[in-house]
Amino acid sequence: MNSPFSRIGVVGAGAMGRGIVQLYAQCGHQVVLHDMQKTAIDAALAYLHDTFSRLAEKGRMTPEQAQAAIGHVSAADSLQDFAGCDLVIEAIAERLDVKRQTFIALEEIVGPDCVLASNTSSLSITAIAAACEHPGRVAGYHFFNPVPLMKVVEVVRGPRTSAQVIDRLVELSRVAGHTPVVCQDTPGFIVNHAGRGFGPESLRVLHEGVAEVPVIDRLLREQVDIGGQGFRLGPFELMDLTGLDVSHPVMESIYHQYYEEPRYKPSVIGAQRVAAGLYGRKTGEGFYSHAGGAQQTPAEPPAPALPAGLRVWVAPGEMRDAVRELVTGLGASLDEGSAPAADSLIVVTPLGLDATTAARGLDASRVIALDTLFPFGLRACKRRAIMSTPATLPAVREAAHALFAADGARVGVLRDSPGFVAQRVVAMIVTIACDIAQQQVASPADIDVAVRLGLGYPLGPLAMGDAIGPQRILAILAGMHEVTGDPRCRPSLWLQRRAQLGLSLLHEE
Repeated sequence: MNSPFSRIGVVGAGAMGRGIVQLYAQCGHQVVLHDMQKTAIDAALAYLHDTFSRLAEKGRMTPEQAQAAIGHVSAADSLQDFAGCDLVIEAIAERLDVKRQTFIALEEIVGPDCVLASNTSSLSITAIAAACEHPGRVAGYHFFNPVPLMKVVEVVRGPRTSAQVIDRLVELSRVAGHTPVVCQDTPGFIVNHAGRGFGPESLRVLHEGVAEVPVIDRLLREQVDIGGQGFRLGPFELMDLTGLDVSHPVMESIYHQYYEEPRYKPSVIGAQRVAAGLYGRKTGEGFYSHAGGAQQTPAEPPAPALPAGLRVWVAPGEMRDAVRELVTGLGASLDEGSAPAADSLIVVTPLGLDATTAARGLDASRVIALDTLFPFGLRACKRRAIMSTPATLPAVREAAHALFAADGARVGVLRDSPGFVAQRVVAMIVTIACDIAQQQVASPADIDVAVRLGLGYPLGPLAMGDAIGPQRILAILAGMHEVTGDPRCRPSLWLQRRAQLGLSLLHEE
């Protein structure tokens, strides 16, 4: 093993700390573990012993390798035992004052060339380093839970962090089989910053009464299809899994650190649920009920019966021919008139706009909007999304639901919303990632790698925008901004310029 570090210290024996210990002990490093609570160290050592034993039983390492790995770990009674380390990684509580005190204490113990790294997910590396006599050796080194399985780590450069420190941490990551992504010290770094599109925008959808929790989750899991891939979990499923007591404070922290940037505004729904103790799976109740660790999802009601003799008029637009083909394939007849007949269902296909705006000049009582951003053709999708105007008659809404479910696809039925659900959430994911690139927090390639590995998205957000088309993402945001006037919907300049020039969102200047 050719590693830039020979002896690694880890402060903090919680889930992150013991995961970091496992990662480096498993690849042959000597690792020293300390925690203020002796019981936490004992629990971590027992966990590591059991983990290595299970890995050996499953054939993922030999019994000799398992024995060697546990032999690489030693417990430290105090910080003094880190004197011989050339890297110390701090993984303690997310409190700036406690972290600064720890780094000050470590500087008095370790040698002058020892690198001091923080696994913080949301605190400023610059603020931590400012407490140190030698801030050039302080960096962020942010892993994701569970550390051995989440194969990405953010290597965070503060304004005074030396280039050599970053290079050594990058190399150490690769030695352990992880992908390092280098970024500047900004709130949320890359992954938590980029994550402001998925959960927060979905919370806004819920707050606006557009749809219920299971409908939003199903649409983002089943309607979003980019090259055959989608989101593995819906946003509310993910928040229940992570714990709202973890995710909501991150939303608040990033919002305030960016001086109340509208894009990152948290939801009052999240605050209320945290106050009520509805954290998710860990408390048995969140956005869903959980019994024995299993999510209890309400059954989806069946689609209505397709009425006989249904006629459909499809409004002009880019997708008109494809929608007309779908309508006939599903068993309805087309209204071929230049304007809809008095008894025809009217289908509009807006990008970014709501159904009400798309219904201008039409009889809104018969208007249904169909989302065409993702595959929607005959037997070509798992789920479609439709939405009505406030004036749409219930019978019209039911007829549209029945029609667009006639080939076995599920249908998410929404109240009026600028950008349906999938359009607005995906567009927000893309434009926030474009902002991260514009701010030079990290390279476009590193942004995509970090988000794809750290959040499990089907593609990195910039590649996602390229796959859909930067011009279409720009049109969605423009439509949302037209309807709402909300500054959070403004397109990133990175997106706007590349859409105008026909460039990839991964294109660097």
